[in-house]
Amino acid sequence: MNVTLRQCSYLVALARTGHFGRAAERVHVTQPALSSQIAQMEAHLGGQLFERRRGEACLTPLGRTILPLAQSLIDTAQQIEEISQRGLTPLSGPLKLGVIPTVAPYLLPSLLPALAKAHPGLELRLKEATTSALRDDLENGAVDMVIAALPFPDGPFRSKAVRKDRFLMAVSAKDAERSDLPKRPEALEPERLLLLAEGHCLRDQALEVCGTDPGHRAADLEATSMATLLQMVACGLGITLLPEMAVTSESTNAALRIVPFSDPQPERTIGLIWRNGSARQNDAEKLAEYIAAL
Repeated sequence: MNVTLRQCSYLVALARTGHFGRAAERVHVTQPALSSQIAQMEAHLGGQLFERRRGEACLTPLGRTILPLAQSLIDTAQQIEEISQRGLTPLSGPLKLGVIPTVAPYLLPSLLPALAKAHPGLELRLKEATTSALRDDLENGAVDMVIAALPFPDGPFRSKAVRKDRFLMAVSAKDAERSDLPKRPEALEPERLLLLAEGHCLRDQALEVCGTDPGHRAADLEATSMATLLQMVACGLGITLLPEMAVTSESTNAALRIVPFSDPQPERTIGLIWRNGSARQNDAEKLAEYIAAL
């Protein structure tokens, strides 16, 4: 008996979850069925792929060696299916796109209608998540491409910059009247700098732009969304950095002021990222050009 694609998918699911029950749910089979296929695979290969412990399953050295090969087989099979669905039509068929939260609300309202009109055969499936989560999703095939700030975390990926996005200073109306309002991000007082919660790449970018050591910040206020962060700013609780693409959507509060920094103005680079060797590389290049032209 040869190793089957189904067994490879079960192995990958079990490796990702570390639990037989959760792996079975992930691939939509019963736990005994998954356990049986893993056992058959181990018998055929002549070695144990997982150490069974109470409540968890951990890869053995053999399992760790085989895991990337199994993922490659799954990717190849998926590419064959996608190619057959798309034929020669660019940007058609199902496309799983991940977008970070500090880009999605500001880019997608213009991108989605334009894509739907230009490429009616494209079946776009969206996921909004933090950079770290999308990095894992991209590597294991849960998404095909990601729109995020560059540089993207290390991995078997390719990327293409699609636009520059300036950082502006968001302050309360009262703070805007101060004569000593900082003109450069590195002059911002660390104790007044408000940030998104851990896991958001915009948090790390803001700290880097401002030259602030995370351990030296005195402010104990964080938010998981830009809207909440700006409400804190409007109430006079501090100052934050706002991406230029978010200004139109997020600056409607009359108690909020958006102030540019002096030149050279800080910025981030937004890019499209996809897996090395992806069968959708041509689609990725085309989508990157499309986003850059918006």
